[in-house]
Amino acid sequence: MSDLIGYRLEDGIATLTLNNGKVNAISPDVIVALNAALDRAEQDKAIVILTGQPGILSGGYDLKVMTSSPQNAIDLVAAGSTLARRMLAHPFPIIVACPGHAVAKGAFLLLSADYRIGVEGPFHIGLNEVQIGMTMHHVGIELARDRLRRSAFHRSVINAEMFDPQSAVGAGFLDKVVAADQLQATALAAAQQLKKINMTAHRNTKLKVRHTLLETLDKAIELDKRHQV
Repeated sequence: MSDLIGYRLEDGIATLTLNNGKVNAISPDVIVALNAALDRAEQDKAIVILTGQPGILSGGYDLKVMTSSPQNAIDLVAAGSTLARRMLAHPFPIIVACPGHAVAKGAFLLLSADYRIGVEGPFHIGLNEVQIGMTMHHVGIELARDRLRRSAFHRSVINAEMFDPQSAVGAGFLDKVVAADQLQATALAAAQQLKKINMTAHRNTKLKVRHTLLETLDKAIELDKRHQV
């Protein structure tokens, strides 16, 4: 696999590890590598665990790309939104093992997964787009609207409120928080549990449950392409 995304398959579980600098910036190349890794995991019929480096899942989109030109920003956001849509419809379960901070697109990776595990510590999880001068894109709004608790949606999207890991559970970014040294074992145990479900039923039910969301995201992706980020 690409150096940007590690791929390890063991006992029907594919672990995908983001590795792009100290903030694991989501660049066009990272998205290409993530899609390739998901292709491989699907061929391997594997449960997916997506993780990052100690202390961080991702700090969001690569700001060098986002500020290089309006069109580059639009293209990167469209690619990232298409990745999120793909993750939501992936035929096998996706677990995110979040080892620390998850900000902006990093937090959207959490919202695109089936099960999310975070770690205890002074970490920030949330959507900081309006804090850094970006009007939230349509896909981001709709994904957050669907996956976040109603009480946290406006605080997160409009106010750019950051959550610590425990608060992120209440907000809807995470499902569980564990000690950092228990993250890998907890993710593997969750994957083993998910291996017991019928994957055809999982895929078909996931597509039924998320049918309206996926249709909404398809429309939002096209809308975002026509508007400057």
